[in-house]
Amino acid sequence: MQATPELKRPQPPIPGFRIGGVLVDPPILLAPMEDVTNPPFRLLCKQIGGVGMVFTEFVSAVALHYGARKSARKMAILDAERPAAIQIFGSDPSTMADAARMAVDLGADVVDINMGCWVPKVCRTGSGAALLRDPEQAVAVARAVLRAVDVPVSVKVRAGYEQGRFAAPELARAFEAEGVAMITIHARFATQGFDGTADWDLIRRLRDAVSIPLVGNGDVRIGEDALRMFHETGCDGVMVGRAAISNPWALAAIVARVSDQPEPEPPTLEERVRTALRHVRMMIRYEAGAPYDDPDGPIPDDAAAEQRAVRHLRGQLPLYVKGFPGAAAVRKRLSECSTYAEVRGVLGSLAESAFP
Repeated sequence: MQATPELKRPQPPIPGFRIGGVLVDPPILLAPMEDVTNPPFRLLCKQIGGVGMVFTEFVSAVALHYGARKSARKMAILDAERPAAIQIFGSDPSTMADAARMAVDLGADVVDINMGCWVPKVCRTGSGAALLRDPEQAVAVARAVLRAVDVPVSVKVRAGYEQGRFAAPELARAFEAEGVAMITIHARFATQGFDGTADWDLIRRLRDAVSIPLVGNGDVRIGEDALRMFHETGCDGVMVGRAAISNPWALAAIVARVSDQPEPEPPTLEERVRTALRHVRMMIRYEAGAPYDDPDGPIPDDAAAEQRAVRHLRGQLPLYVKGFPGAAAVRKRLSECSTYAEVRGVLGSLAESAFP
């Protein structure tokens, strides 16, 4: 990706787009991220970040087939986070069709097929990015899902599997011919993982290959990045992933920039601490099976759910306060927390004024 001069204001707002009949406006999408984009976090990103669309964590079609409750819970969607896509992965067309039907029954506005995950345990099953090496099977999976549901179907891909072999255009044209409504491309090859720099020229080249909506993904951290991706590639939407982890305010700044609105003030340490604690409360309520859209409600008296929630967020909580004085010192303490009271005590040592 070649650096370009800063795009000076004013810039016309980047318009929204449609995936079939589903409007995505603003055209900024929250990426599906394993162990991150669970229902409470998606809701925070919608409420604070104002994104146009959210994606669930990827859900294993095989796990759903065998009745895995944990996988099915990932598909929970609240009206407040819509439009929302449920992302599924697998390599067997029949099993994927069943998973897609379940996703629609649970309220998916869009069913998204993961053909971009590079993690070995996924690729070894022939799923995720491994399908990029088997175009015939990839198309069979997409076809089965399309025939199974009456909502728009999208596919997320990497540029290809082996670095340098750009497989996405051929597959994308085949998907478009089958009726896929949108393609998302992460502009790296599967063998790269997250190494190196995303090559946005691959997004531009894929834009030339298909006429359906195209979403670009890779190395968008700030609003200026998103604006450049739109202008350099011609994509319809921009998907943001790692920059949003424990930082929904990054999404708000990106949305403001592409909408040509004033950039919001960065959150104070106190605001970050309050939001981190809100996230923990929402996660506890979610784990306990209680309504999680009311973070100020009482924490359920469920020690097991509280422990699961806090342990799940141990790696994310330090990111809420990263860069502030004292943040490094509390990282280890947060990694040892198992209760909400413990988290509150650790974060409170950084920002006592965050508490009424």
